[in-house]
Amino acid sequence: MDFVIVVGLSGAGKSSALHTLEDINYYCVDNIPPVMISTFYELSKNSSDQKLSKIAVVTNVRDSSDYKELSKSLTSMKLDGAKYELLFLDSRDDVLITRYKQTRRKHPLLDVCNGSTVDAVKLERELLSYVRQKADYVIDSTLLNAAQLRERVQTLFLKNQEKGITISCMSFGFKYGILSEADLVFDVRCLPNPYYIDELRNKTGLDKEVRDYVMSKEESVKLYEKIVDLIDFSLPLYEKEGKSQIIIGIGCTGGHHRSVTFAFMLYHYLTEKGYKVIISHRDIRKG
Repeated sequence: MDFVIVVGLSGAGKSSALHTLEDINYYCVDNIPPVMISTFYELSKNSSDQKLSKIAVVTNVRDSSDYKELSKSLTSMKLDGAKYELLFLDSRDDVLITRYKQTRRKHPLLDVCNGSTVDAVKLERELLSYVRQKADYVIDSTLLNAAQLRERVQTLFLKNQEKGITISCMSFGFKYGILSEADLVFDVRCLPNPYYIDELRNKTGLDKEVRDYVMSKEESVKLYEKIVDLIDFSLPLYEKEGKSQIIIGIGCTGGHHRSVTFAFMLYHYLTEKGYKVIISHRDIRKG
């Protein structure tokens, strides 16, 4: 049985993630109380109903007692040998506050924070900090639109049918904000920029001409070799620690040329080594 628990900050996209999981044939339950997760897991595991072979549940923390119950349920399930995956949805505080203002919805912790959405977001982040550290997968939706979030969830769980570490190679532009969910971040802004070459400006690292230009520079080749060397050293250590997903972020200024080139090359290098690899380009359509 595949059992996915979706948790995270209110407004970060938990419901959207659940809808996506439903579309890829997970039996989904929204807003299940934390205290009921372990019971529902056991009932599902012992069921002969084939549609319960893939299950996803969303749970919310509405006060400190919910947080305690969630932590207790997750810990007891692990001790009992339960096999589940924890997906955590995150986002920046200011973005979450803006989303609540736009939708005019009430934050679940608003009442215990004397009506302050700012304090409610802050409290929820504090309550869930430990759970975030234990998550198998973290998606930061700060700079993702609905389609990009859907793609992230689909790609992750459609390619996660085999067990083992999944590597995400993600390009991004520092001008749009750092990739906060990344485990490893490499800055390639130190390399010659194809943006200043007229015939390459409107192309991206997905175009061979751009990749050829970037990798024609000696400093690019040396930096790529050093990045590969560090990744080759680090991945077995992450696997030994039981990590399910590693996100490798490659950043340049705008997320169009150098970062896309390096992400493209790493994707193919790691795929050839037999890893399960996902590639995405967060900012390639911006600007």
